[in-house]
Amino acid sequence: MAKINITVNRTEHHMDVAPSLLLVELLRDELRLTGTHVGCDTSQCGACTVLIDGSAVKSCTVLAVQANDAEVVTVEGLATDGELHPVQRAFSAEHGLQCGFCTPGLMITAVDLLARNAAPTDAEIRHAIKGNLCRCTGYHNIVNAVRSAATEMRGAAKPQRAAAEVKR
Repeated sequence: MAKINITVNRTEHHMDVAPSLLLVELLRDELRLTGTHVGCDTSQCGACTVLIDGSAVKSCTVLAVQANDAEVVTVEGLATDGELHPVQRAFSAEHGLQCGFCTPGLMITAVDLLARNAAPTDAEIRHAIKGNLCRCTGYHNIVNAVRSAATEMRGAAKPQRAAAEVKR
């Protein structure tokens, strides 16, 4: 067993974990944060994406011991004081989900992108989410949701769509 100190969604945890325990298993099985989904176990689908020290990481490829002394944010930790994060609100308003299985990972990826780029183009959004697979949608509403969240987070007015997009 290995001792780790990890902050998850603003709560500190001091735990003994098996050296082979994956971070996704720690989150889901030990901490009961089931919003982080296990999809492929091979880092292909992105359903298990979380923020580690502010960067989006696929938690199925990270050992829990590697997150020692780190700050982890899961989809459950995006809301603050009962108020949804702008990304969460935008996914709902823009219908950026269908079955919802991929949604937590996509939201976390969007939060990471918007922390680095407050006004991404649609091409930049699509590039950022390329590691997150959605089997239900064509990604159009997901891109709309990320764009809408970016606008809200900047405090700007209604998002402006490129002329080419409006013609679609």
